[in-house]
Amino acid sequence: MIERELDVTTPEGQMKTFIYHPEHEGPHPVVLYLMDAPSIRPALRDMATRLASAGYYVMLPYLFYRGGPFREFEQGDEDMHLRRELMESVNPTNIISDARALLAVADGDDAAADGRIGAVGFCMSGGLVISLARAMPERVAAVASIHGAWLVTEAPDSPHLGLESVQAEIYLGWCDNDPTAPPEHVPVMRKALETAGATYTLDWLTDAVHGYAPPGSERYDRAASELHWERVHALLRRRVG
Repeated sequence: MIERELDVTTPEGQMKTFIYHPEHEGPHPVVLYLMDAPSIRPALRDMATRLASAGYYVMLPYLFYRGGPFREFEQGDEDMHLRRELMESVNPTNIISDARALLAVADGDDAAADGRIGAVGFCMSGGLVISLARAMPERVAAVASIHGAWLVTEAPDSPHLGLESVQAEIYLGWCDNDPTAPPEHVPVMRKALETAGATYTLDWLTDAVHGYAPPGSERYDRAASELHWERVHALLRRRVG
């Protein structure tokens, strides 16, 4: 397994990015792997490695770069408050320029395959990957939103709006009792996807809670997490793998 990091130049600064891909039998399809609110940490890097080992070129960018250089966060009150502020620096609009910068790097790397890509997002990034599918239909062929947050908002760039351009297949792992994605938003998202003619699958999870996928926290739910792995692998095989 190749593991490396580099600073990707975006219109707004330098975005630390971790890249993982197999050593052999490339080039490998590109998957943008977007972090959740707790940010990049060993658990998320391990997940990116697990995905890459299946034959993908996985890019894990530090999306909080607008607020300063890369760092790992503790779980204390001070760091949690800082993360909340940094989350506001990432939105469904500026993620598009971030993605284009990442893909420019991948396009120049012989280990990365040309053409259609996948994108996987967790928590705050669940909606961001849908926004990428909307903005970049010519590149994005598969997206997975895992316990995605704020999928339906009043903002003009809300992930549920303007989905007519989407060509990607979409997977949503949506858990009950999630204050960032309440149950009443499910029919709104379903209607938006169906009106747009999008191909999608939505798993409604009644036993898991928000944050169920990454191991290492009390929210981790092994059954729900393994379901997300099954869904993501199948989705990527169908669309980009």
